[in-house]
Amino acid sequence: MSRLICYCFGYTEEDLCQDTLRHGRSLIMERIVAEKKEGHCRCAETNPTGH
Repeated sequence: MSRLICYCFGYTEEDLCQDTLRHGRSLIMERIVAEKKEGHCRCAETNPTGH
């Protein structure tokens, strides 16, 4: 099982690797960064470690 990278949006390490291979860069990471800038990050609530 692939390690969960983003608890807010449910992305795994495998998702990021496949996205990078498919697009030459990670569109997923770009989405995560954009969502965080908009205040849609809930890591403190959804990540068991609070990060």
